[in-house]
Amino acid sequence: MNLLLIGPPGGWEWILIFLAVLLLFGGKKIPELMRGLGKGIREFNTARAQVKDELEKGMKEEDGESTKKETA
Repeated sequence: MNLLLIGPPGGWEWILIFLAVLLLFGGKKIPELMRGLGKGIREFNTARAQVKDELEKGMKEEDGESTKKETA
């Protein structure tokens, strides 16, 4: 029940998180880590857009078929 009282990290918490990451990965690994994170986000957004386009295309095709059946 105490977990409900924990909010999102504030200013000092982000500083501590950044320092922990810096200590764990070192200064040279952080750019690689950020590059990989950016690539992952781009791939996710591309896949999300493709799924959205496919769903919209399927809905349009379904609407076209239902209007053909109604006119027949």
